[in-house]
Amino acid sequence: MGRIMQLPVDEKSVVTKGQLLVELDGSETRASLEEARARIAEADAQATAAATDMSRMQSLVESHAIAIQEFDHARRDRDAAIARRDAAAATAARLEATLAKTRIVAPISGVVTARLVQPGEIVSPGTNLVTIANLQRTRVEAEVDEYDAGRIKLGTPVEISAEGYGNRHWQGAVQEIPDEVVSRRLKPEDPGRPTDTRVLLVKIALKQPSPFKLDQRVDVEIAAP
Repeated sequence: MGRIMQLPVDEKSVVTKGQLLVELDGSETRASLEEARARIAEADAQATAAATDMSRMQSLVESHAIAIQEFDHARRDRDAAIARRDAAAATAARLEATLAKTRIVAPISGVVTARLVQPGEIVSPGTNLVTIANLQRTRVEAEVDEYDAGRIKLGTPVEISAEGYGNRHWQGAVQEIPDEVVSRRLKPEDPGRPTDTRVLLVKIALKQPSPFKLDQRVDVEIAAP
């Protein structure tokens, strides 16, 4: 959760994997991290001082010049300082991880198809910020009637067309066949066809660049086996 400080991308921006998309306000976390690092340094110095005192006292204890209780007290100081240092180090590690989450970077290279937030906006965990798509790997999702499931094979040739492009056709091939059927989302244009049949959402890879837009409806003709 936090306020958006930077949002250097817009819709249609081309981004590369690892590029900054959104940066949230991390000033409070950053200050807590500096405080934790200061406590590490302080506890480390105390542990070093206590260890030095123990080294000096060792021979004095052996010659009975000081009581063993003084040596034990120095050892307790050292152990306590080490424990404080370890606790501060754990806190620093947690804060570093939290601070890293304030920088949201692109998980893939692609194009920003939607920017869903604005600079200065306060967002909660799980908020959708930016949508990225790799438009070089566009695929067609086709609804294949469940009764034709046995006729679909990987690599089967497909011809694709769409309204608005005349008689142009594009070639593709079946690339992915799911293991389950789902409810139909597209209503058949033929009123005589049943609407309650289930379908396979088959993925089709295009063999050449196409002018299709994301979520555009197209017609596909899968070659008979």
